[in-house]
Amino acid sequence: MPIVGGLDIHRKQLTFDYLDTVTGEVMRGQIAPADREHLRAWLVRFAGRDDVAFAMEGCTGWRYVAEELAAAGIAAHVGEPADTAAARGRKRHAKTDKTDSAHLRRLLAEGRLPECWVPPAQILEYRALLETYHDVRREHTAWVQRIHAVFFHQGAPALGEGALRTEQGLAALREAAAAHLSPGGQLQVATALDMLAAVEARMEVLRTQLRYAARHLTGAKVLAARLYGVGPVTALALTCWLAGEGRFSSSRKAVRFAGLDITVWSSDRKGPPGRLSRQGPPVLRWAVYEAGKTHARSSAPDHAYYAAVKDRKNSKRAALSEARKIVRQACHILTELGDDALTAA
Repeated sequence: MPIVGGLDIHRKQLTFDYLDTVTGEVMRGQIAPADREHLRAWLVRFAGRDDVAFAMEGCTGWRYVAEELAAAGIAAHVGEPADTAAARGRKRHAKTDKTDSAHLRRLLAEGRLPECWVPPAQILEYRALLETYHDVRREHTAWVQRIHAVFFHQGAPALGEGALRTEQGLAALREAAAAHLSPGGQLQVATALDMLAAVEARMEVLRTQLRYAARHLTGAKVLAARLYGVGPVTALALTCWLAGEGRFSSSRKAVRFAGLDITVWSSDRKGPPGRLSRQGPPVLRWAVYEAGKTHARSSAPDHAYYAAVKDRKNSKRAALSEARKIVRQACHILTELGDDALTAA
């Protein structure tokens, strides 16, 4: 490419550094504020050229930058942040936006940029829905825990397991709050119940959209049909983050991508060994863990293994082991499907 460059993305500005390999001229500067309109205006300088390429890290904001580059006929290369930082080597100077953009430009020019897979626009939309659903579920759990905490803090009788799941249970909860809690505690519980009602309404809307998306995506339909415990939401998450031609050379790398592998001791890290790495998308990790827990049922095809691990360790270890199996199996199925997994069913 006669013109290669790097873009360092921040909320306030985009820092650019590009080289014209024909003339040897290097241009540096910033695009501010960092939004589509100003980026589009800056890209006009490359109008009519098809020999321009820019690299950027796969951090927050890469999506609109990549889309604007593609719309302008410029090749967009998204680098994996951790591997891009590792390619810098031992840090000898202060890290700045200018050095970051220059580093990306050099990696791209030398063919050493550790590139990420850039999913189609529709898959990005499905990912956004999944992340929103996961966030709302966590918010729901937080409000439920807050209610239990208020009852315990004021010495009220403990709530039953299904106190928040039925109308009868909710009515009993309100009576218990009125009988045992102070006015401030009653206000806390009433506020939490109102928030739960709003969150549950939004969850139902999102769940409906996710089920519809899973029914109309080939990879999700196949996974839901072939893997025990994998429902439409989990199947959609597996497809959105694991599908694609040549994504993983082995299923073990898919497990590592999901953050379900076990860490080992390393002299350059402070964290203890024997813990989950927790790298990769939290939504995918949550979804497959919930699917792994379904093997606790006696009717599950892998219940014997789940029970053996539970007896030897605990139920959490057993669910994690099943989650890893699900990711490996899903990786093999999606590899067979190739890019067809991302097509409409």
